[in-house]
Amino acid sequence: MEKTPLSLRTHITIFGNTNSGKSSLFNKIIGQEMAIVSEQEGTTTDPVTKAMELIGFGPVALTDTAGWGDTTQIGDKRQEKTNKLLDRTDFAVYTADITAFDRTAYEDALAEFDRRKIPHMLVFTKSDLGKPDLKEFTDAVCVSVKDDKSIEELRNKLIKKLTKTVKEEKSLLGGLLLPDATVVLVIPIDSEAPKGRLILPQVQLIRDCLDNGMRAVCVRDTELAKTLDELKKIDLVVTDSQIFKKVSEIVPERIKLTSFSMLLANAKGDIKTLSEGAKALDTLPDKARILMAEACTHNTSHEDIGRVKIPGMLRKYTGKELEFEYSVHHDFPDDLSDYDLVIHCGGCMLNAKTMQNRIEYCKKAGVPVTNYGVVLSYASGILTRSMEIFDK
Repeated sequence: MEKTPLSLRTHITIFGNTNSGKSSLFNKIIGQEMAIVSEQEGTTTDPVTKAMELIGFGPVALTDTAGWGDTTQIGDKRQEKTNKLLDRTDFAVYTADITAFDRTAYEDALAEFDRRKIPHMLVFTKSDLGKPDLKEFTDAVCVSVKDDKSIEELRNKLIKKLTKTVKEEKSLLGGLLLPDATVVLVIPIDSEAPKGRLILPQVQLIRDCLDNGMRAVCVRDTELAKTLDELKKIDLVVTDSQIFKKVSEIVPERIKLTSFSMLLANAKGDIKTLSEGAKALDTLPDKARILMAEACTHNTSHEDIGRVKIPGMLRKYTGKELEFEYSVHHDFPDDLSDYDLVIHCGGCMLNAKTMQNRIEYCKKAGVPVTNYGVVLSYASGILTRSMEIFDK
């Protein structure tokens, strides 16, 4: 559980007004003094996230936030960071000081949770200081960080709520292939491949095959042809996006083919929308502005897919001068109106909630969105083939 990536954990975020007891509650739940606690308003500046396991539910990521209603000098910037967390929150815990309950602030937060379809629970803190009549909030939990029993009650109720309201992230292959399927994973070893280990999408897909009773055969592209000749039955070949065209020429048409990036897009977001977005390549104007959204920070090289290979390929494909800009990790822009196209990475370092929200933002802004695997497939003329596995 400790090694489960943040992208595969349920994201629980603690919201509430300043000095409502968020940080004290956060520390109590995780059993560590990670967040600074003070009577002074605005103590929490940046969000603090802790990966942990909730026994009875599974791996989660718990985040403490700067309070809403912060009137300090840099309060607006703190609250902007807090509001950004709504995009990746699977479940919200709203804390309210039981001795000074701001009903209007709670109703505003509730409206925001409802708009974004975020399930939540209301937690009244500082219950040792009194329990006013709050009968209308029958589902709320009253806690005091001085009372371990109340914290345990909160944990139990939180687990029940999570089990009931939070959906598990879709399997990469479970709904696409039957158990006993054979899947060939094509993994190139170049300067971008981390020495001595596989990258996260590759590891996730191997584990997903095992979870679903499938056989995973891992090969380099240089051994692919021989492997295909030796195996009697192959249900799917999954390749790294950057060698899509090369692999498609090796794999017979009778065998289905797709990429790691496209499988991630299907599990975390909306593969049909992303495939439609790739068609924008054919109508891009000269000097079009393209946002390349990367989910992780990494060192780049002459073989970097997002910074070198895709820009070079798209300039050649369109025959136009294109401008590329980059957003990294959670720094996805609020205003997309200046862009002609958004191309996202596979999103292996982001949870499904984040990916789904980003796709929705693009739709609302009227900006086509696609991803690395889809755009490389489209430009190589094999999108229809690489989408066959999703046509169910």
